[in-house]
Amino acid sequence: MKINERTNGGKSTRWPLLEPPAQRPRTHRPNLLKRRPWHVLEAPTGELPAVDAEEAMGPQLPDEATVNFVLDLSLRIGEVQMASGAGASDVTATILAIASALGLPHCEVDVIFTSITVTCHRGTDLSPVTALRVVRSRSLDYTRLTETEKLVRKIVRGHMGAEQAQTELERITSAPHPYPRWVATLSWGGVAAFITILLGGGIDIALVAFVISGVIDRIGRWVNRYSLPFFFQQVIGGLVATLSAMAIVSSDMLTTNKPTLVVAAAVTVLLSGLSTVSAVQDAITGYNVTAAGRTMETVLMSAGLISGVVLALRIAVMLGLPRTPLPEAPTSTALQLPMVVLGGAGASACFALASYSKMRAMLVAAAAGGIGAAVYGSLMLARLDGVSSSAIAATLVGFCGGVLARRLGVTPLVVAVSGITPLLPGLSTYRGLYQIGVEPSGNISTLMTAVAIGLALAAGVVLGEWLAQPVRTGLGRLERRFAGPRMAGPLEPTERSLE
Repeated sequence: MKINERTNGGKSTRWPLLEPPAQRPRTHRPNLLKRRPWHVLEAPTGELPAVDAEEAMGPQLPDEATVNFVLDLSLRIGEVQMASGAGASDVTATILAIASALGLPHCEVDVIFTSITVTCHRGTDLSPVTALRVVRSRSLDYTRLTETEKLVRKIVRGHMGAEQAQTELERITSAPHPYPRWVATLSWGGVAAFITILLGGGIDIALVAFVISGVIDRIGRWVNRYSLPFFFQQVIGGLVATLSAMAIVSSDMLTTNKPTLVVAAAVTVLLSGLSTVSAVQDAITGYNVTAAGRTMETVLMSAGLISGVVLALRIAVMLGLPRTPLPEAPTSTALQLPMVVLGGAGASACFALASYSKMRAMLVAAAAGGIGAAVYGSLMLARLDGVSSSAIAATLVGFCGGVLARRLGVTPLVVAVSGITPLLPGLSTYRGLYQIGVEPSGNISTLMTAVAIGLALAAGVVLGEWLAQPVRTGLGRLERRFAGPRMAGPLEPTERSLE
């Protein structure tokens, strides 16, 4: 017997809510709230007709088994989104849209950093059904996120029922990554190489940064097999990047005067996987508990990176290695702007590939990264400060991603995160750590500037996505049920009224 059938006295009866809406039998259910609205506003009196005690108020819903099936499907889709870095508002909107499309008109969703809870209300006579799912693992697989979003659109538009959706979701979540793991390693090396080009480095520095970042990724992959916490993986990454760069400088392998760009590129790669955008999005949209959890994770991972870099600087002093000078902020000219655009586009495309995005998403991410780098470089040429330039460039990246991404079949979150990767403050972070770990003054102003740039990038992307909503959906037809921008999930408004 199929999962959407049940036996009643030897006869087979289908659960209509597990079928696509076009195949469901049309039944008339009286709207009790509209028939007796005064009972919602005040208690019955002698002048008003009393409510029949045997007639339940609220929606006419299927039995508990059907409700559990729909809630489990909604929770599993929400888990994929949370594990891929989607914001809590996006996950909430997705679950409500799926539940409403599959026949559960009134559900409440509670999303925190590590779990998702959904409650379906079934009127006054039946107790509500509550389901919970814990988000245990997180990974950057944007192909899985994009495929899940396509599945959500099919469900919301009535092209797929719950049973078909469950089978499709099982295929998506159990499918291997679209590329081998070594492709991701080469892509992380490519991110570092293009970052050095963006910062004004030469081919030799780019090659060294490529090798070091690839080695760091393989080391992280190896220690992850032994379930080493990510904090210590960040420590190892910062330690290996800094010591490797100093050892190469001491051996006179590089003839450039900018050897510290290797460390800056490696630091940028280690910063790129953090959920800064999602943390800011959750804080802006009112999901403060989830925002606090994501922020704590970002702070902890950054602290591990800081610990690794400072420890490497101390070890270099103890071993008597030649100390490299404090890296200067790059001063670009109009002639260097094409190289800046090339570095931004290449770094964004490599990040998208390292996150297992397909070709179309890579091209859109490359365009977003190039646009962001061009705007940032132009504003810096106009003598605007780094924080303001980063915020304006990130806003444009979020706007372009919000307008074009969905029309091209790409999740805006993929474009946003990939587009701001070249603008991450890797060099400012290393400068601040160098001042703390080596110089006796211990000035932390540069490190605070790096923090401000990171927040400006995240807030700019969220603002750009919000500005793109009227352009994408038409003026006056915004989704008003959820505050803030939408970077994943359906855009169609959901009906939550009791029927």
